Amino acid sequence: MTAFEEKLKQELYQFLRSTDEVDEHLPQCPDVEGKWEQIGASYLADGVREFNNYPVASLGWMMYIGMALAKYWDEDWEVYSKVEDLYAYMRDKRDYDHLDEYIREEVLMLKGEEYTALETLANDCASRTYNLLRHENIEPGTKEAFLAYVACLHQLYLMGAAVQLKRMGYHMTAIG
Repeated sequence: MTAFEEKLKQELYQFLRSTDEVDEHLPQCPDVEGKWEQIGASYLADGVREFNNYPVASLGWMMYIGMALAKYWDEDWEVYSKVEDLYAYMRDKRDYDHLDEYIREEVLMLKGEEYTALETLANDCASRTYNLLRHENIEPGTKEAFLAYVACLHQLYLMGAAVQLKRMGYHMTAIG
């Protein structure tokens, strides 16, 4: 993990701890973590295309995707793990622009206050991520910028999964 990605992980972790959205110990969910490369690779074309005009959405959508994967893992991983491209599967239910709404409504089954609270949380995490990325002073269009963007997506994906796992009652505590 790069120094930037580690810094981002700590920033998001501290924020999510302060809002009691994650436990002290982040969860280990190898099934969800193992889908990252495939999800990330599939998402990149859409995410990069949207980044210049909608950076917070481009980043924040990945947090929703992480939450959706955690929900799929809990619900019926035997079925969902066999879906060839889970990102395209979710995106194509509506479209890229409405991916967040699809996940909140159809995957996480949220309504009312919970729906709005999650929108705020994902926006806050994506905004913090974008702010940290901008302050790295990385030249746009470079390999370093691309790798930093991927690091942002990776951490938002993992934090989304961690938030959802806690919301579903998976609490991480130290053993021993």
